[in-house]
Amino acid sequence: MCVSMAPADFFATTLYAGRLRHPQHGLVHVVGYQNSARNLAEGPNAMVLHFPARALGRGNFVPVGGAEHVLADMVRALPPLPVSPGAAMDWMDAGGAPPVEVFDHDVYTVLVAEDATLIPAALDRVPPKRRPRLDPGLLRFYTERYPGHVFAVCCFDNAERRQAKPLLVWYAPHDPDLLAAPALDSHTGGAPDPAARVRTDHTVLFGTDEAAPGWGSPVHYRDTLGPGLAPFLPRAVVGARFHGWMPNGDFAIPHADLLAGDLRAVRRVGPPA
Repeated sequence: MCVSMAPADFFATTLYAGRLRHPQHGLVHVVGYQNSARNLAEGPNAMVLHFPARALGRGNFVPVGGAEHVLADMVRALPPLPVSPGAAMDWMDAGGAPPVEVFDHDVYTVLVAEDATLIPAALDRVPPKRRPRLDPGLLRFYTERYPGHVFAVCCFDNAERRQAKPLLVWYAPHDPDLLAAPALDSHTGGAPDPAARVRTDHTVLFGTDEAAPGWGSPVHYRDTLGPGLAPFLPRAVVGARFHGWMPNGDFAIPHADLLAGDLRAVRRVGPPA
């Protein structure tokens, strides 16, 4: 339930999108991501995630440490979720690229760039056991169809990927009033088809620190949260499960509708360009 650099099967995806005022970074959005994966390629593979961010780098990837259950605890906090019949389709508003930043995070070697076409030249900085083959058409697709976005390529090796912890990323968004969780889908290694209908298997969670008392379901985290992690996590969440065939794209909700607890406002959001 994401875009892969080579053939793969992803399932049981949990997505979190939140908005909060961080004591150091101010108003930010936070995205959490976790799924199960089966690599169908002979060698390494990678997940590609896109963020409507002003900037992104190593410091935006939050180490979860021993708190491996943060997303599972958000799901556990919710009442039994009905399966959503679907979400309407919408389109995002479109909003000198820096060098690609390459760093290790958990089991991944992550490449971050504002221009996806710069990523191939940086692949030599990825350890061979995690270095995937790239389809140039996929990178052109992201550069042309997602202006104003930052791209994160999370490279993994088969054995290590099975022990991956949740990804948690914060960023200053272009539009603070629209929360988006990346869910564009293509598992072939090639460019996604934004006009396609794709099979979904997602639990999608949302949080905000501006909700009134009694909003959502309180989250009780079973792990010890370090001081670098706790400020990025919600005290309560709302969520829905999406299963079945839906339009390709991300999940998004206006912040005003989130405050009202109206998950009927969740939309599948296509590329801005």
